[in-house]
Amino acid sequence: MPRVLILGGTTEARALATALASPPATPTAPPRPHLAPSSPPPLHLTPSYPPPSHLAPSSPPPPHLGPSSPLPSRLPVINSLATPLTVITSLAGRTSSPLLPPGEVRIGGFGGVAGLIAYLRTAAIDVLVDATHPFAAGISTNAAAAAAATGVPLIALRRPGWKEGPGDDWHRVPDLGGAAALLPDLGRRVFLTTGRQGIAAFATVDAWFLARSVEPPAPPMPARMAVMLDRGPFTLDSERQVLATHHIDVLITKDSGGSGAKLIAARERGIPVVMVDRPPLPANVVTASSAEEVADLIGRSFG
Repeated sequence: MPRVLILGGTTEARALATALASPPATPTAPPRPHLAPSSPPPLHLTPSYPPPSHLAPSSPPPPHLGPSSPLPSRLPVINSLATPLTVITSLAGRTSSPLLPPGEVRIGGFGGVAGLIAYLRTAAIDVLVDATHPFAAGISTNAAAAAAATGVPLIALRRPGWKEGPGDDWHRVPDLGGAAALLPDLGRRVFLTTGRQGIAAFATVDAWFLARSVEPPAPPMPARMAVMLDRGPFTLDSERQVLATHHIDVLITKDSGGSGAKLIAARERGIPVVMVDRPPLPANVVTASSAEEVADLIGRSFG
């Protein structure tokens, strides 16, 4: 039975695992990881200034956007496969309560390129899919090196990035340091949606921040910051409420693609957006922009 290893816990990774997993997943039997992460209990952070007003989780997303929405049990191309697949998803373990996909799940790192090479060989992986976050450059580099060393075919699954449209006021920067350099001139009440691991880049900036992340951030952090713990995607109405309630005058985000409700809300209010560009993928890697496209590539190989 061909074995597929999916790297990442993104929405696209879960969609692909759902499409490929055999037998199809059932909602009454959630998958169990091989190794549960030993994360400490979530911290309860309070902002130093100003006091929080409405940091409640956003309203539920529409059914077609939510990460917990029903995903197709099988994609059409996979229905025609003569040989079922074994699907293994590898999660980094950085969140305490990850959304688990169907199929086998492992949690934790591999130990660099050498560890991933060893795993590909030991687990007899036939296809490797890099479905990590577009900014997980280190993992993507390791995946490309391990695939080249073992001869395992590699497909990089990346959802399309965002495109600037009429009425947008975007400022593109190569990294988080470049984003921090634009403050406070561009704005003094910042909606920061770059994830908890990037907050340190703004630790010395003289501005007030509303930082949104799935897990609590750790120091160093800006002196004046409120933290909103929430998991997307988010609705347009909820993003409008966040910008209005907290008097946001600049949005900082990474070009991760997907739901762009915050960008629409910023455009409506005339708020500038600082957009951090994606790091490039390693050279000579086959890329796909959707789970359906990856499934088609795999289906042609094993169908």
